[in-house]
Amino acid sequence: MHCPFCGNQETQVKDSRSTEDGAAIRRRRVCCACAQRFTTIERVQLRELTVIKSDGRRIPFDRDKLARSIRLALRKRPVDDVRQERLLNGLVRQLESSGDQEIASKKIGELVMDALREVDGVAYVRFASVYKDFREIEAFSKLLVDMSSSTPASDAPSQETP
Repeated sequence: MHCPFCGNQETQVKDSRSTEDGAAIRRRRVCCACAQRFTTIERVQLRELTVIKSDGRRIPFDRDKLARSIRLALRKRPVDDVRQERLLNGLVRQLESSGDQEIASKKIGELVMDALREVDGVAYVRFASVYKDFREIEAFSKLLVDMSSSTPASDAPSQETP
């Protein structure tokens, strides 16, 4: 492992811990040359995935890009970091175990929207507005109407008056 500070190739692992969901190992390292400390995270990768963009380009799947999108949608929402990480790990596992080495970006977007819809409605609308490139307020209205019409009656807020 190269030191991110000085580029030295010799580093020592000082501490290793499993993450809360057991999907990764967090290693605390120290550089033998500059003595700087840094953390690395090791994850199981079932296969190399390629994303097929809407314009036909093929790019390597980037877990960090997906994580940034999810965190941005969930920003300032009551969803803790552990739940966000579980959501991300579940999505990545779903993609890796699909059997497909190439996955359309549209399929990834739909999976993320479905997962966010289950976790937080506001995050779902945020992600959908960017993913679907909303340009008019009517698109938001239609999405909200679709959301409310598919919400089961038991989940809908009560309209009783005191």
